[in-house]
Formats: sequence, structure tokens, C-alpha cells
Amino acid sequence: MPQLEVAGASLTYDDEGPRDGDGVPLVFVHGWTANRHRWDHQLAHFSEKRRVIRLDLRGHGESTGAGVRTIAELADDVLALLDHLEVERFVLVGHSMGGMISQTVALAHPDRVERLVLVNSISRMTYSRGRGLLMAVSTRVPFKLFVAANIQRAFAPGYPREEIRAYIRASSATPREVVMTLYGAMRAFDVLDRLGEIRVPTLLVHGYHDIQLPVSQMLRMAKACPDAEVRILDAGHELPVEKPAELTATLDRFLTGARV
Repeated sequence: MPQLEVAGASLTYDDEGPRDGDGVPLVFVHGWTANRHRWDHQLAHFSEKRRVIRLDLRGHGESTGAGVRTIAELADDVLALLDHLEVERFVLVGHSMGGMISQTVALAHPDRVERLVLVNSISRMTYSRGRGLLMAVSTRVPFKLFVAANIQRAFAPGYPREEIRAYIRASSATPREVVMTLYGAMRAFDVLDRLGEIRVPTLLVHGYHDIQLPVSQMLRMAKACPDAEVRILDAGHELPVEKPAELTATLDRFLTGARV
């Protein structure tokens, strides 16, 4: 796989599909403790007709590096890769933390983003006092248990246990420093009051059973960004792998300008 050295990290990425294909490139950004393979279904489908780019964020998957403290720094990595590939305009698709990164890019560089898709993502984390206390306590348990608990609850009831275990193993391979630092970065992320600045066509796709980032929080985004389209699917937080074909079909319709 190709790699890019940037700011103390080595970013592994895929760049597939025809350079003169339909529309501007699609850029897929994965979430916390995940990797670029969350987008396997979408890469296989869309790269037949257009250029598709995805990466492992620093410290995730096959990328190295740590030291990032904010979502904005991860957004800088994504932009560094796109600059390296000489991609000026693109469609951004971000899942969970990847959606936070995508919002950051769209707000900082509105001239470069043609369309924006946020999958199981939010603009501001809010908690009840009880849930906030539970999350604070969870950071004090052994690291592998902390990761396992978060990944386990990311899937809707009934998802195959063996597959969940495989995702837990992959997430547990993410360095502790990266996991815990970015956990704090997500909790600090807040651009809800700026969503109205995003003027490009935007799609909010969410899993109905998402308890990590509940639908109610996504609907606050929809209120702040009234021109956005909203689609809720029968899935948990890991929509790209729980309902890959449905998500791909939804993206397909959105990219062609049809109502989702």
C-alpha cells in the first residue's frame, strides 16, 4: 500500500478508480480505533466509475504516528494527503470521529468540499450527568476492557459475536496513547454552532440503534443545518459494516442528486 510521510507519521492509504471518472474524487475517513477497511464495500462499488481515496488515520490500522491532540490535527493529515495527491475538490464521507474530521475540513476549506456525508457522527457530544460519570469511570478500567466495552456496544443487537470479537481485536491494536488522547479530543469537539456555515449539499446518515452517538444528537445537527438530508437506517453505530449495501445505495442516490 502507498504511504505518505507527514508530520511525524506514516499514513497508509488507497487511491483507486479512474482519474477521469464520474465526478470529483470520493474521500472516506474512518472513525476512532477503526481503519480504512471499514469502507471496503464502498471502495469496491464506487471505484468502478470514479476515483476513491481512503486512509488509515495516524496511529490506526497500518499507519504509524501519535502525538495528535485535536480533531483539527487529524484534519490536517487528511488535507496533507489530498494535497500530495493533487486533489483540489472532493466529496468527503466521514464515519463517527471521521465525521468530526470531515466537518472540520468543510468549515476550514468550503471551496474544496463539493458534498459532505456524515455517518453516525455528531457536532457536539452531550451527556446526562449519569452517562458522563459512567464515561469518566470507564477510562479507569484496564485498557483492553475499555476498548472492548466501547466496541461491543457500537453494534446493534443481533450482530454476529465472532465478527464483533474481530473488530475488538483490531481496535485493541491501536496504541493506548492514540486511543485515549483521541477519546478526549472527541469529547472536546464542538462545532454545532457553526454548522450553518456549511453551504454544500450535506447528508446525515445514522443508525437507529446507535447508543454511542444517539440519533437525538444527530437530529440537533439537522436542526442546525436545515438544508441537510437525513436518513436513518436499521443499524447501530457501525453502519458501514452493519449495513454496507444500504449505506452504499444511500450514498449513490445522494451523489447523483436524487433524494435519499
